Amino acid sequence: MSGAGRTLRSDASRRHAKKLFKPLAGVRVLVGRAPHQAGSLSKELRKLGADVLEIPFIEIRKPRSFRPLDAALRSLGGYDWLILTSMNGVEAMWERMAKLGITKRALKHLKIAAIGPATRKAIEKRGVAVEVVPEEYIAESVVKSLRKQVGEKRVLLVRARVARDVIPRELRRAGADVEVVEAYETVIPRSSRKRLQSALKSPERRPDVITFTSSSTAKNFVELLGQRRTSKQRPTSLQGAILASIGPVTSATLRELHLGVDVEARQYTIPGLISAIIASTRPL
Repeated sequence: MSGAGRTLRSDASRRHAKKLFKPLAGVRVLVGRAPHQAGSLSKELRKLGADVLEIPFIEIRKPRSFRPLDAALRSLGGYDWLILTSMNGVEAMWERMAKLGITKRALKHLKIAAIGPATRKAIEKRGVAVEVVPEEYIAESVVKSLRKQVGEKRVLLVRARVARDVIPRELRRAGADVEVVEAYETVIPRSSRKRLQSALKSPERRPDVITFTSSSTAKNFVELLGQRRTSKQRPTSLQGAILASIGPVTSATLRELHLGVDVEARQYTIPGLISAIIASTRPL
């Protein structure tokens, strides 16, 4: 073989090896998580070679009033179970406990349920044990895990201002006395509108993959597009882009919004989402 032939094969082998080592090399991924949460997803994507574009579809804010949460925290002794559905809820609750001078001892008698490993990790990081983490990281699985344990028990559910009512509704049907308090609210970051529309129009910045990590990110994304949705077809501005969902609830919302779903994580976590993106961008 000629020297030139060996060089070409060597170059091809190096490119192949690089693709295997960094499977998302050359793939532009739009991350729409809230700014303080985007880092973990973006960091892992960049490690895999992706060109990451961060434009938040969601912003986390303090609730309009802390009174309901404060009242519940001051009365923790009257509850049997505590359910936390997100890292945001954990952070907001502990921040408020510190403000009120309430220590983790007040949680000692409680059985605690967390949706997902990230929420569990956030709780355990604060020195508190978690009793239940459902097999699937969605509300329906929480209900399945707790239904037989909460009859005639008092349950405190700490969550966002706007959220699905599956957990409180079904646990009440199981005989639980459920109190729901908001620890934070999610809003649309208006400053993202121009950035998103500009990125979708730009050949140099247009994403190959758009990630959705909750139903709120999907709903807010449509608002940020600034287009009236009269058609059930995917907007032309999204043609060619892969829409990647973290799980079935988010996927259902994307379909309701007539955006469709190209990729859904098998495990409803950030690592699961990344694995699904890799699989979707791998050459056949």
